[in-house]
Amino acid sequence: MTLLLALVVLGLVVAALAGWRALRNRRREQFIDAYPYGKFLDRRLAARRPELSAAQRAQVFAGLRDYFQLCREAKKRLVAMPSQVVDEAWHEFILFTRQYQQFCARGLGRFLHHTPAEAMRRPTDAQDGIKRAWRLACKRQAIDPLRPRSLPLLFALDAMLGISGGFVYRLDCLAAAQAAAGTPYCAGHIGCGGGCTGGGSDGGGDSSSDGCGGGGCGGD
Repeated sequence: MTLLLALVVLGLVVAALAGWRALRNRRREQFIDAYPYGKFLDRRLAARRPELSAAQRAQVFAGLRDYFQLCREAKKRLVAMPSQVVDEAWHEFILFTRQYQQFCARGLGRFLHHTPAEAMRRPTDAQDGIKRAWRLACKRQAIDPLRPRSLPLLFALDAMLGISGGFVYRLDCLAAAQAAAGTPYCAGHIGCGGGCTGGGSDGGGDSSSDGCGGGGCGGD
């Protein structure tokens, strides 16, 4: 009887703990979605990218929101940044040190470091990070990561906005492989880890060893 009671109590504790974690995660998700990124970043991004309209800058902030959600879902695993312009917005956010620290604490439960590719622990970290970003971004937008019919926002944004030096992805892997240097990354193979070809648009970005995606930094 004592053993049965102990098991019941243990089960209740485990269930309560799981419920508390789920509630905490939901609150973090809601905080990230509701955060007023433009309040701090709109003027700075406008100065950095004067070619972008207010509506286009709002799209960038939506991409930044999505990136933070991917980092939340990945917990402490590195998520590479698929968009040059979203990375620039992230850079600007970090400069608001107090607000950024508070944001990380409430939205992620930890400080999200900006890690350049050259500072990553292993040569494969950047590739692992971009594949993780691809899988999580596809899941977030209900896209099949192995047979995508469209690109998630973070992988589409630089091309949509015509970002100079941006990371450009395309679903047509054969066309990407046959094109000349400086063409878009092949997105269709990222999820399955296949070998892709291509580089950053306008020379931007870092080609990795197997060419499966852009992104020169990540959040760990």
